[in-house]
Amino acid sequence: MDFELNDEQRLLRETIRAFADREIRPVAREWEASGRYPTEIVATMRELGLFGLTVPEQYGGLGADLVSFSIVFEEIARAWMGIAGILGSHSLSCWLIARHGTAEQKDRYLPELATGARRTGIALTEPDAGTDLQGIRTTARRDGDHYVLNGRKTWITNARHADPLPVLCKTDPSADPAHRGMSVLLVEAGTPGFEVLRDLPKLGYKGPESCELVFDEVRVPATALLGGVEGRGMQQVLSGLEIGRINVAARALGIAQEAYDTALAYANQREAFGRKIGEFQAIQLKLADMAMKVQSSRLLVHWAASRADAGHRVDLEAGMAKAHASEAAVDCALLSMQVHGGYGYSPEFGVERLYRDAPLMMIGEGTNDIQRIVIARALLAGKGAIG
Repeated sequence: MDFELNDEQRLLRETIRAFADREIRPVAREWEASGRYPTEIVATMRELGLFGLTVPEQYGGLGADLVSFSIVFEEIARAWMGIAGILGSHSLSCWLIARHGTAEQKDRYLPELATGARRTGIALTEPDAGTDLQGIRTTARRDGDHYVLNGRKTWITNARHADPLPVLCKTDPSADPAHRGMSVLLVEAGTPGFEVLRDLPKLGYKGPESCELVFDEVRVPATALLGGVEGRGMQQVLSGLEIGRINVAARALGIAQEAYDTALAYANQREAFGRKIGEFQAIQLKLADMAMKVQSSRLLVHWAASRADAGHRVDLEAGMAKAHASEAAVDCALLSMQVHGGYGYSPEFGVERLYRDAPLMMIGEGTNDIQRIVIARALLAGKGAIG
């Protein structure tokens, strides 16, 4: 049992941390407040090859192991979680295409997705269906050599930049159970009838856009059906969400780590009643709680990633990591704000951004209530063992 990163992973962490400290952290507060899109940061991520994290090497990607994958998202989220979101949806979509796409789809899309020349996201959530994906209403009917797509999607990250955008839909709305009639279509940007209606306002998670989309009689070539076989969309998406939950857990870990780091530094700097506030027991208790939450989250994230790298199903492990780390992020953000006192409530110190960003990690990629159900069902079915 080895709890240490290998040499390549340590070098990657140092590289991404330096990038985040140099190019993200100095502009995060100003750009988030102004709503400015981080074009320059995206360009540097392209240069670093980060858009190819989940693209196999044969297509020009990094083909990174999932521990390295989690390190990237942790380090970027420490500086500004929104930037990690731009990379997260893209990486999940690339993983889906690499894992489930036809040879033609892989050859067409993956080389340019690896370089960031193309970017992508994934369109799952609808106004009336989020956690319950089988309840989606978007349909695609076969018409000769095309599918005709109709429906709406909401809260879609990277929607204005996605080309292609994988869209979960029902190719057989009468199927029972519903998942047997669900498929994923790869919709290219500029396809007539595909429109981004608006960017949705948000409490946090600024930087990437989260959009509402409409598909009105959108004609998509039959060759755009992910994997080439109808009825496998739900299975494809759920396999991808296991990786997506590791991504969200790593982002949450980054928020928690940053909250702890800033609180520790402030406790060693701020004085009250003639002493550093870190000498007061009330502050020490908060720091200890934060440290335990951060480290336990990191162990769960790396455990889930390592299990996935070994080829195992990780619905249980990823669910544990996502639920625990996201709740740790919320707790640590609040504790850090308390350590900072009034300054924690000010945008100048950055803690309030952590406080606004953290709750999304409890919702994205399946709510934490759903994670607990997934965990419990896996345990009851004997698909996972603890202890």
